[in-house]
Amino acid sequence: MLIKNIEQRIIINKIVSLGTVAFAVIIVLAGFFFAYKMIQDSRKSIYILDNGVPVLAKQTDVLLNRPVEYKAQIELFHRLFFTLAPDDAYIKENIQKSLYLIDDSGKKEYTNLKEKGFYNQIVASSSMVSIHTDSISLNMEQKKFSFYGKQMITRKSAVITRKLVTEGFFEDIIRSPNNPHGVLLKNWRILDNEELSNQTKNSY
Repeated sequence: MLIKNIEQRIIINKIVSLGTVAFAVIIVLAGFFFAYKMIQDSRKSIYILDNGVPVLAKQTDVLLNRPVEYKAQIELFHRLFFTLAPDDAYIKENIQKSLYLIDDSGKKEYTNLKEKGFYNQIVASSSMVSIHTDSISLNMEQKKFSFYGKQMITRKSAVITRKLVTEGFFEDIIRSPNNPHGVLLKNWRILDNEELSNQTKNSY
């Protein structure tokens, strides 16, 4: 009888020991799983600069958000490149910021406009230049974009509205303070910049 009790206790001890080991293994595996999950979730976090301050934007999936960032980068580049004031320092600052977002095709267009005297005319005529974005289309397979908008040149005596249609390509790069979206625009060119209207201001 004593031997039988000892055997039963040994069996119970084995079951308890195996159960403890199995429970410990489950806890360790669960720990690894949740740690992996946390790492994956952290990779889905996007930081957006708001006036130089990094703001965490949590996304369900970074890849799902990329088209939004592509459009934001395209809009940002055009706004910086075409928003001008009759101030050489302001023009240079905006152009410099915009060139961080694009390859040498942006510098070529800037040089072309500069040689034509476009920026000198802005300063000499005390003009303000701004743009309005109508739409941005993306071709995700070719990584190509088309920008449609209007360019407004406000002078002392008139407001000139011009069509602005451009196209180019985009690619993913490492994010940086100068390029928070991690997108580089490439082979950019202006397709259409014809004048739509020239409204004379009323003088009193």
